[in-house]
Parts: sequence; C-alpha cells; structure tokens
Amino acid sequence: MYLYRAGFGFWLLYIVMGARFMQQLSVYRTDCAVFSFFLMVMALSASMYYDYHHHPAEFEQKKKWLIAMYLVLAGLIYVFIFRKEPLDLSQLLPKF
Repeated sequence: MYLYRAGFGFWLLYIVMGARFMQQLSVYRTDCAVFSFFLMVMALSASMYYDYHHHPAEFEQKKKWLIAMYLVLAGLIYVFIFRKEPLDLSQLLPKF
C-alpha cells in the first residue's frame, strides 16, 4: 500500500516539476517519472506475491499485466538510463 502511495506521490511531483516555478528541478523530471513507475511496479509485484498465496484467481488475472509492466519498465530504463546517446523521436515517428 505504501509503495503505491509513494509511486503516486512521485508521479504528482513529476507533474509539479513541469511548472515554471520548479524550473531549477526540471532536469530531474524524467528520473522522477521512471522512479514513480518503478515504485508502482514493485507495489504490484508485492500485491501479486500476496495474491499468489491467498487469492489464486486474482493472481491469474493480474499476471499478464505484471509481465507487460515489467517490459515497459525495462524499456524506460534502457531508453532513459542505459542508452548512451539521446533519444531522437524523429526516427520513431513516420515522415509525411
């Protein structure tokens, strides 16, 4: 429960960091977003561990979402942390 709250708090901080008065901290905005997503994935993982032992039907329902979230988290960590050169969105978007 507290991991969800912390993740939501960092998500709200991410939104606030986009404001003009927080311009000095805007360099940490992406880090805050990735950390927020990480906390929420860890909270879901902890919840799934509990459901595995106490509520097997709910566990089966959440299992697919957890795998998808881990893949998205791995992609975010690669793009924003491990990639050496900055991400160029013009390469990803189709040209018209």
